[in-house]
Amino acid sequence: MNFELMVESLPALLSATVTTIELLVASLFCGMAVALPVAILRVSGPAPVRLLLHWYIYFFRGTPLLVQIFLVYYGLAQLEVVRDSFLWPYLRQAWVCAILTFSLNTAAYTAYVLRGAIEAVPAGEIEAARACGMSTALTYRTIILPGAFRIALPAYGNEVVSMLKSTSLASTITVMELTGAANTIVARTFAPYELFITAALIYLTITYVLTTALRALEYRLSRHTRPLDEPATPLIEGADNAGI
Repeated sequence: MNFELMVESLPALLSATVTTIELLVASLFCGMAVALPVAILRVSGPAPVRLLLHWYIYFFRGTPLLVQIFLVYYGLAQLEVVRDSFLWPYLRQAWVCAILTFSLNTAAYTAYVLRGAIEAVPAGEIEAARACGMSTALTYRTIILPGAFRIALPAYGNEVVSMLKSTSLASTITVMELTGAANTIVARTFAPYELFITAALIYLTITYVLTTALRALEYRLSRHTRPLDEPATPLIEGADNAGI
């Protein structure tokens, strides 16, 4: 094991790690922006819209992410209407195609999770909100969505980690994230074990930070489900007997 090579490769790998994190954050942000309305419409939208969104979720959950990347990166370029549109200067960039694919993919998975969480919100809470005269929008904002997010958070945490690992596929369309940078160095040094072990350790570090943050958020959001703390011990011994 060439530890010197592992240390020497760290600057290049850490620089590529920034690209990995940027891909992850952009994809999760855009994916959530798409998933939220998709999940709501999937539950309470008109029947044709629900059917359309069902097939959208089914397609992205049922096909490999690598195939989806190739369809976006190579397939859109085959459409003349795309090449002639104002979007072509952006869609011809591998970076944009990677974020677009990752966003649509994670949006499908997240919408699927959120839909189940919305349906799991206790019906009594929704009926109570309606009895208080809340509108549908206000009920979603104050009752349904906060409860659904608490329910969905553990499953969404798995999706975040899965998307982190999926960013490695961006290297197949020339985006030099962490795995792509490791591959490039391996092609030059012929030392796959050292480089990929180093990359794996970086991925594990990022995963640890993400899972720790998500567990802390889940703990904070579930405070109301935990038993109340025991009453504080009186500061003055015998204060209870003295009536203080």
